[in-house]
Amino acid sequence: MNVGILGGTFDPVHNGHLILAEVARKQLNLSVVLFMPAGQPWLKTERIITPAEHRLQMLRLALAGKTGFRISEMEIQRPGPTYTIDTINQLKKDLNTEDELFFILGQDILMQLPQWHEASALVQLCYLVAASRPGVKKPDLKALELKIPGITQRVMLLKEPMIDISATDIRVRVARGLSVRHLVPEPVNRYIKEQRLYVS
Repeated sequence: MNVGILGGTFDPVHNGHLILAEVARKQLNLSVVLFMPAGQPWLKTERIITPAEHRLQMLRLALAGKTGFRISEMEIQRPGPTYTIDTINQLKKDLNTEDELFFILGQDILMQLPQWHEASALVQLCYLVAASRPGVKKPDLKALELKIPGITQRVMLLKEPMIDISATDIRVRVARGLSVRHLVPEPVNRYIKEQRLYVS
């Protein structure tokens, strides 16, 4: 079984996340894509993140009725900073030995991988599926290989989709009173309004 993992704060989940997950699912023949909302990512300790219950509820609303997608609360339930290596190790224990994991991330994030906790061990446990983003250069895999030997054998580059949607921009638009209806699923849009999220 091939299992995709799409991690992030999902603050909020948006249409770009859904499109990316569907494209990866089809191109890589994934049995399921796990949406893995982070607890407190160690690389984002400087920013206050919306409480987990809101981010989880927005994910539930966004994925309702969609096949091939599931939510994992593993990182939210884990106390302290979130490290991807711990998550992948736990998933490996819960799956069969022949199952393969495909960790989906942006190409810009891929270039930050040398900063990650136990990055060399991570690439031995799962494939890295890097999605292109507008304005982001194709990753320099040779440079990455020098820092993390073996990574070029574990990276897959998705040519599509080229998604220009940012959760940061969505939060800014909401704070300014602008519409985000075209950026998030409608149930998520309603939830943001009802709960008055991202309003200063």
